[in-house]
Amino acid sequence: MDCLFCKIIDREIPGDIVYEDDQVLAFNDINPQAPTHILIVPKQHIATLNDIKEDDLALVGRLQYTAAKLASKQGFAEDGYRVVMNCNEQGGQTVYHIHMHLMGGRRFTWPAG
Repeated sequence: MDCLFCKIIDREIPGDIVYEDDQVLAFNDINPQAPTHILIVPKQHIATLNDIKEDDLALVGRLQYTAAKLASKQGFAEDGYRVVMNCNEQGGQTVYHIHMHLMGGRRFTWPAG
């Protein structure tokens, strides 16, 4: 499989890893949009949000749990943070392996910016 995130998970290419457990890997984004910008990915390859199956619900919930845990560890959970998941080209997805963006350390506005 030629998936960038699978290669990071398998340690075929380097990633600035900040958290890992048996189901999830989290690493710093190489193009950060905030002072802290961490990507949280399941170790299981799921291409898009549209590909999530009922059997994957606990795993996808673990991404949210991990985001909250990392926000607390980074020290911005109480001030607030943003989590984003993009789906397909028009949604802004560039790597076809579901992932959650955890961004914190600054005030966010809406629409996204």
